[in-house]
Amino acid sequence: MEHKKIIFLTGTRADFGKIKGLISILESKANFEPYLFVTGMHLLHEYGYTLLEVERCGYKYIHTFNNHTHESTMDLTLAKTIEGFSAYVKSTKPDLIVVHGDRVEALAGAIVGSLNNILVAHIEGGEISGTIDELIRHSVSKLSHIHYTSNDEAKKRLLQMGEVPESIYTIGSPDIDVMFSDALPGLDTVTNYYEIPFENYAVAMYHPVTTEVETIKGDAVQFVKALKKSNKNYIVVFPNNDLGSQAILEVYSTLKNNSNFRIFPSIRFEYFLTLLKHAEFIIGNSSAGIREAPYYGVPSINVGTRQQNRVSLSSVVNTECNVDTIVNAIDTIGSVKSEKMQIFGFGDSASLFLKSLESETLWSVNHQKQFKDIDEF
Repeated sequence: MEHKKIIFLTGTRADFGKIKGLISILESKANFEPYLFVTGMHLLHEYGYTLLEVERCGYKYIHTFNNHTHESTMDLTLAKTIEGFSAYVKSTKPDLIVVHGDRVEALAGAIVGSLNNILVAHIEGGEISGTIDELIRHSVSKLSHIHYTSNDEAKKRLLQMGEVPESIYTIGSPDIDVMFSDALPGLDTVTNYYEIPFENYAVAMYHPVTTEVETIKGDAVQFVKALKKSNKNYIVVFPNNDLGSQAILEVYSTLKNNSNFRIFPSIRFEYFLTLLKHAEFIIGNSSAGIREAPYYGVPSINVGTRQQNRVSLSSVVNTECNVDTIVNAIDTIGSVKSEKMQIFGFGDSASLFLKSLESETLWSVNHQKQFKDIDEF
């Protein structure tokens, strides 16, 4: 196989955790030359400046681009990312662009690739969640030529959207590789590094729901009041920087001197997984409570609507965003039966990803996308 240049685009700590194993496996292969375009939250000091986490991996080609605008609205962020990524793509001339998930950075990458006749691969398409994220995810899928899905359900949805079967590779969720690898540090190492004094704790992550922007501040107040009232220990991680995040951060500022809380802008991915693995439970509306937590047998309290259409599991307790219902869920979470599952793969995503790239089938995919009606299968 001839030499291939592949650009991975990352805008958040979350999507980088998903793709880092895929980049690393290509770094060791002579036929592939991975490049990394780092933008978004990675460059924001307020959210932990996680560019440092990317640089710590020692990848050969890392390019940074600040895509934030004065107004910081998602549409302008999309526009600026397209502009910056387009310039990088024209100078690098990749054979493939790899994007992940449902962020505007992924949408920008898919737009640039598809409009410049460059193959685009989308990781974790075909999933549903509701809110604006789902609209972005499906849009990225339609702009992509190759799909790496987490499971057959996601593949089925892509087929329903008219994607051709030969363009879909089911490899599982790439972060599962990391979750059960030897790369995870011990709990003592993590708690010492982050100066976490708790022996028992829960993880709290609450993101803005952009379609409910008018109620975000009030919902965050209810969420934090419930955490306080429960009188448990919490490791709180900042939300993503979508519309409404500042309202959540304002409410978090009231926890500054509360000894039951340790609050972090960001936590290194492997360190976060160790903390999650040993937590009593996770609470909030992060996908970590729906995807990663069940793999560790950790129960989850899912607050509000952000994950309402995701997988239904007995270990995930859904609750409305008000003090009494959240406190009741916290008080009863100890009786919830943990439910380990493997519906997002078996920890071999990186090897399956590499295998697909080494096949001629992938590289011969039609750049002119086809739409397949369901009755054609």
